[in-house]
Amino acid sequence: MPLVDLSILRIAAYEILFVDEVPDSVAINEAVELAKNYGGDDSSKFINGVLGRVAEEHVAADGGTDVDND
Repeated sequence: MPLVDLSILRIAAYEILFVDEVPDSVAINEAVELAKNYGGDDSSKFINGVLGRVAEEHVAADGGTDVDND
């Protein structure tokens, strides 16, 4: 995995898991845009898929409620 993709994933995953002020969709969209600008040809699709799964699991772990949209 390219270092750029890994770094983008780390930052966005942190925002999804620990920063309640940032909605999950915003963290994912920002990460995808960074991947489009700085990553490889398929980076944005890969990052979108991984972060989408992270967000789903995070919501499921919180009892099925999206804490970002209170």
